[in-house]
Amino acid sequence: MDGGDGGIAPETGRNQGSLYMRRILFASLSASVSETATFPIDIIKTRLQSHTFSSSSSLTANPFRVALGIWRSEGGFFGLYKGLPPAILRHLFYTPIRIVGYEHLRNITGGGNGRFRYFSSDSLVGRSICGGVSGVVAQIVASPADLIKVRMQVDGQLVRRGIEARYTGLANAFGKIIRTDGVKGLWKGALPNAQRAFLVNMGELACYDQAKSFIVNNKIAQDGIYAHTLASIASGLSATILSCPADVVKTRMMSQVETKVIYMGTYDCLVKTVRMEGILALWKGFFPTWARLGPWQFVFWVSYEKFRYIAGLSSF
Repeated sequence: MDGGDGGIAPETGRNQGSLYMRRILFASLSASVSETATFPIDIIKTRLQSHTFSSSSSLTANPFRVALGIWRSEGGFFGLYKGLPPAILRHLFYTPIRIVGYEHLRNITGGGNGRFRYFSSDSLVGRSICGGVSGVVAQIVASPADLIKVRMQVDGQLVRRGIEARYTGLANAFGKIIRTDGVKGLWKGALPNAQRAFLVNMGELACYDQAKSFIVNNKIAQDGIYAHTLASIASGLSATILSCPADVVKTRMMSQVETKVIYMGTYDCLVKTVRMEGILALWKGFFPTWARLGPWQFVFWVSYEKFRYIAGLSSF
């Protein structure tokens, strides 16, 4: 693919290690900025998804009421950022692994021919596989931080019901989970997490890559901010549609209180959710998720591509 913002040629030559490190750094920086900017929407989405049909407030829950409740009873503006430290920690691992991993897989599987050409990263199917695989690997590594983020986001609901919050901070959460459930407890919900990661990265990375290629190759826009914006919008929508059901299951599995286990596993959670609340419950929090993924995608991809351009690297 042609280099962005002026057609910088793809990197070749000696210091591949330095190139990878710069890509990792830029992915981490861009993800941290995006996560911070959109985190209030994420906490609203998590609260909506953790509501069950049996919850007294679930029938009237909507994004505005949830946001107002957090503002009034959980510290105002700062209540909307509860769980931000583990979220940033997660993206220091998750985003560089999936972004750089996808690009590496795309490079080594490009140019397929014969009967394997449909699985080449030059095709949508090949890009989807590259995105899904890189997302699963990244999520398995980052799952402990994601677990803590979700639990800290849900803790506010416990406090409002007169129950003491489980964790006072990031280090306290790590320590308590390990003491209670052992090290393996840090990977609770890892399966629905990995399933979601496959779907969201299949939608996000493959769609962004495919959409940007289509926009640039058909001369709708040059490889610059406008093309990146259009591609990020398509990416956010496809990722939300594909990943929302797995996201609902993941959130409910991770946010369970240890003394009150409702779901015995991911399949049990899926079946109970559909049986008690209907199939559309799997898309609970869809609009907050989309409202977050859209801006997140825009901030991330525009800043990431710009960082690469400034550093003399080729476009993604």
